[in-house]
Amino acid sequence: MTESQSSLIARLPILQEAAQQSYPTATLYVVATPIGNVTDITLRALHLLALADVVACEDTRKTGALLARFGLSKQMVAAHQHNEREAADKLVARLRAGERVALVSDAGTPAVSDPGARIVDAVRDAGLNVVPVPGCSAAVTALSASGLVNDRFHFVGFLPAKAKQREAELAGLARMSATLVIYEAPHRIVDCVASLAAAFEPTRQVVFARELTKLFEEIHRCRMKEALAWIKADPNRERGEFVVLVEGAVAENDDALEAEADRVLQILLAECPVKQAAHLAAQITGRKKNALYDRALQLKGG
Repeated sequence: MTESQSSLIARLPILQEAAQQSYPTATLYVVATPIGNVTDITLRALHLLALADVVACEDTRKTGALLARFGLSKQMVAAHQHNEREAADKLVARLRAGERVALVSDAGTPAVSDPGARIVDAVRDAGLNVVPVPGCSAAVTALSASGLVNDRFHFVGFLPAKAKQREAELAGLARMSATLVIYEAPHRIVDCVASLAAAFEPTRQVVFARELTKLFEEIHRCRMKEALAWIKADPNRERGEFVVLVEGAVAENDDALEAEADRVLQILLAECPVKQAAHLAAQITGRKKNALYDRALQLKGG
């Protein structure tokens, strides 16, 4: 153990509990980091970052600043969306050499609308060990404070930047009964909300969670018909990273759902093979793909 690691544990005795656990070598550790408030880091994540041989990160400057807050100085390698495949090969080689590699993103959980998924995939394909070190997630943080009562949510992530593609995706989501979880950047939030207002009923509830865990955190819930006016009422509401939650559609009765699924399938089967028709129908209706595939076979046979 290095002097820096020993010093950290001495300053925070509770970390001794984390230090007593097992941390295998030749392992990729997917480490969640704070989304704003630096004190949200977990004890296990802190110990793992102290123990790792190398930290793979989106931005070495941001991660370096985070590590410095806890008295750590680690070797870092860049692993972002533009070099992820190359970085994966280098990290696999280091893992095969018996190192512990910590994978982090700029904020939150890696590989969830952030780089990391290709690295995890490459490590698993190489037959090497992957261990998640859970913690902050903007999606779950926003859901927990939204007050939207629903046992299910559908993670959308970032919508397409182009208007037509965004509207097409929202049309496919409009009938889903699960709460929709959308990420959006500040420079696109007005366009995003305009598209939401056009795609969903005006009475549908929407929650804006902005700057979560930071000094200017704001969580606002309103009806869809009020959303665009609320955003535009204050220029500060167009700042910061957003999680936008959209209330799920009210469930229709089973007969109506079956009739709609059949209607969509019949249209698609006229142009597509059965498997593709079922896949597209599942995206449009929100129903199970396997059930739609079986129904498509019945309709095709008939």
